[in-house]
Amino acid sequence: MKFDLHTHHERCGHAIGTIEDYVRAAIAADMQVIGISDHSPYFANPKDQPQPGIAMAKSDLVNYVNEVLRLKEKYADTIEVLLGMESDFFPEHLEVYKQAYSAYPFDYLIGSVHQTRGVSIFNRNRWKGLSEANKIAEKEHYYDLIRQSARSGMFQVLGHIDAMKGYYPAFSDIIAAEAIDETMRTIAQYDIAIEINTSGKTKDVGGWYPSDEILERALHFGVNVTFGSDAHRPERVGDDWELVQSRLREIGFKQWVFYRRKEQIVVPIPIS
Repeated sequence: MKFDLHTHHERCGHAIGTIEDYVRAAIAADMQVIGISDHSPYFANPKDQPQPGIAMAKSDLVNYVNEVLRLKEKYADTIEVLLGMESDFFPEHLEVYKQAYSAYPFDYLIGSVHQTRGVSIFNRNRWKGLSEANKIAEKEHYYDLIRQSARSGMFQVLGHIDAMKGYYPAFSDIIAAEAIDETMRTIAQYDIAIEINTSGKTKDVGGWYPSDEILERALHFGVNVTFGSDAHRPERVGDDWELVQSRLREIGFKQWVFYRRKEQIVVPIPIS
């Protein structure tokens, strides 16, 4: 069974194509399940759409949900369409976000840390001039936020958990093994999944999120995994799915998961 839980569309302001374009791309890629998970609005901001090039307006959320539900029904005989969302995680606004989501029948929510200390994780300039000790502190802070997101009870999936390396590949070389292991323990304890996100190949770092080393630690601690292309254009739906499945098998994973009505659906990984 082929599935992809992480896709965007034109509402967020930096993706191309309609939701239906992504559904049709999934059908063309012989997928059985496609999740739509555009970026969450900035619910805690007083403005309706404070950053149009990053996320949809708060007032557009109901339209987004209704469109996904309409397509779920339209394509029910061809492909399963899941209602998801990639949610920013701001611990100080947790209750605001929980309340915003409570009105809608989401199949799953992806929790992603996109900012730390008010700066984008993709901002390579944040590392300039930092001592090695301060770099370690920044990485440890990032993983502390990811642990908080796991404990929040809001998410079924955690998104791109080493994406800070996207435009700063040296991130992977910053030593924070204890922080990563504690994060894996926490994610396993709360029985949620991390995604193998293939959009890293579109960034300076190349490859996928997370690294093989982190996936090996995830397997050791019993963390579930899922798949997300993080497609921002329809042709990337399901990108590298077969390669990811093969790599997971080599690492030792026997299964991966997706979510329907927030219930975990286990998909075995074939032996060969």
